[in-house]
Amino acid sequence: MFRKVLKGLGRSALPVVAAFGLIAGAQAADTVKIGSFLAVTGGASFLGDPEKKTLEMYVEQINKDGGVLGKPVELIIYDSATSPKKAVTFVKRLIEQDKVDVIVGGTTTGETMAVIKEVEEAGIPFVSLAGAGVIVDPVKKWVFKTPHTDKLAVEKIFEDMKARGLTKVGLLSGSGGFDKSCRKNALALAPKMGVEIVADETHGKGDTDMTPQLTKIKNAAGVQVFLYCGFGAPTSIAAKNYKQIGMTIPHYQTHGSASMRFIKGADGAAEGVRLPAAALLVVDQLPDAHPQKKVASAYKNAYEKRYNDSISTFGGHAYDGLFITVEAIERAGSTDKEMVRSEIEKTAKFVGADGIFTMTVADHLGLRPDSFVMVEVNDGTWKLLE
Repeated sequence: MFRKVLKGLGRSALPVVAAFGLIAGAQAADTVKIGSFLAVTGGASFLGDPEKKTLEMYVEQINKDGGVLGKPVELIIYDSATSPKKAVTFVKRLIEQDKVDVIVGGTTTGETMAVIKEVEEAGIPFVSLAGAGVIVDPVKKWVFKTPHTDKLAVEKIFEDMKARGLTKVGLLSGSGGFDKSCRKNALALAPKMGVEIVADETHGKGDTDMTPQLTKIKNAAGVQVFLYCGFGAPTSIAAKNYKQIGMTIPHYQTHGSASMRFIKGADGAAEGVRLPAAALLVVDQLPDAHPQKKVASAYKNAYEKRYNDSISTFGGHAYDGLFITVEAIERAGSTDKEMVRSEIEKTAKFVGADGIFTMTVADHLGLRPDSFVMVEVNDGTWKLLE
């Protein structure tokens, strides 16, 4: 079924039928129910919107191709609007009222962490689409995730910095869950990797001017390179403020900025920014022999044809989460929650849009640092560096 869906979406796309909080696809008494809560609106909408579109597009195609276990799939999506409080409300509804079989969602770390207690107590498989490593470290029985972690990103960034002879870092972080986790890992990994954090600044939620913090970083003794830990609109603000105060040291961000919306929002100030990203972001630049080339290209072509919009790695998180779950249900031959959870945990060499996953009892992500590629903004788009 998996290969059939890819092939089908390479040929055509179907009309959108879902609305927020409603069921997409065929409605039937005997169905496979996949629940989701996504930040379709709010500060993380640039992540949640492509996630929603991806889930809708592929569930429609799955149903067109016969469903899962011979049953149609019901996709129930709620817009959490980037609010952890709303996320908890909607997860309770998905579990208690909608009685979903699995949950694929959770756009941000804050929303995801807020619902883990509900998911664990209910005993329902949950594949998060959020970035911070704390989601799966330590391992939680019912919780998995598909995006690369902030720790993997920081490791990749520090390796790239050191290869360029850059070891003295000025760090700026936001106040969100991902931002804080990224900062924590940067501070912890720096001494282990031969890097020194010579400036450590933070900004508050909703801040639209980071020049005071960036000025401190610019003036820090010995600073050689700037790293921003965050996602959403603040990533573009940081880039614009960096340029406005005349900073010229190399500028790094994380995979939280891996979207054309970051580049466009920075109004030209993103030029030269480097970051680690899933190979999907530069799929057209990958060699034909790259193991993700076929899958990622099919996703890119289908998404762009359907929505007339550029792909982002965030939509890829949803693609991977959906198909890891669907294939686990098919292997289990059932929607029994423990059986499905166990099969997700056994995911091996799953070639997705954003990475190649091998999960274990001790690893509910299943990605390695080499699943990242380094990219740089060049002439208003992404350029593969390796």
